[in-house]
Amino acid sequence: MLLFLIVSFLASTIGAICGIGGGVIIKPVLDACHLASVSTISFLSGCTVLSMSAYSVIKSMLAGEKTVAMNTGTPLAIGAAIGGLLGKALFSWVKAQSSDPNAVGAIQAICLAVITIGTLLYSLNKAKIKTREEKSPAVCVIIGLLLGVMSSFLGIGGGPINLVVLYYFFSMDTKTAAANSLYIILFSQGASFLSTLVTRSVPEFQLPALLLMVAGGIGGGIVGRMLNKKLEARTVDKLFIFLMLVIIAISVYNGVSYLKV
Repeated sequence: MLLFLIVSFLASTIGAICGIGGGVIIKPVLDACHLASVSTISFLSGCTVLSMSAYSVIKSMLAGEKTVAMNTGTPLAIGAAIGGLLGKALFSWVKAQSSDPNAVGAIQAICLAVITIGTLLYSLNKAKIKTREEKSPAVCVIIGLLLGVMSSFLGIGGGPINLVVLYYFFSMDTKTAAANSLYIILFSQGASFLSTLVTRSVPEFQLPALLLMVAGGIGGGIVGRMLNKKLEARTVDKLFIFLMLVIIAISVYNGVSYLKV
């Protein structure tokens, strides 16, 4: 049980610093440890990310911080909420198509590895790439929807792809993108969580594990928020790149492991 707390706390701390939610670390690490089924880990990871992002966003708003651009952030969040519902439905459909639950885990791991590799390549070359300043609410909703589908289906919250999209389409700096990413994650994971409750598709899980992970998520959000204020943007960028390399390695390992089972 202690491992659930440690993983959720460390992942949420790093997630709050970089704005990636933490689920992109929690999901593959717990998958690699085989502590529960694919569905249970996705659910626990989603709950942890939801608690951490809720704390970070609410705390930021109460502090009067203006890091979230509401003119673009709100349409993105609305799209992410819709995407969260679609991603949840997609996960249920893929799960229903296979009699082997490990096949779903393999698909998630492979998709995460591919997305993270693309994100890494962009991050390493972003200085050479001309960014945009998208302001159309309709386009923002569509972008948010796609992000929501991916985060909900993969059970990772938001992941590195959120930051890359915010960098490219909205020309945000690292810390502004991190704050907006958490705002988007809150809506996508919130919608996914409510969908799980309404459709009564909550997988079997141990209550102590959920409580420990939520506690770790909130604790990590507190520590990560403090560190984010102190760290330079360049340091956050380096941590982000290192993290992506780790995620790629774990995802490839998980994909191979699930295919062998």
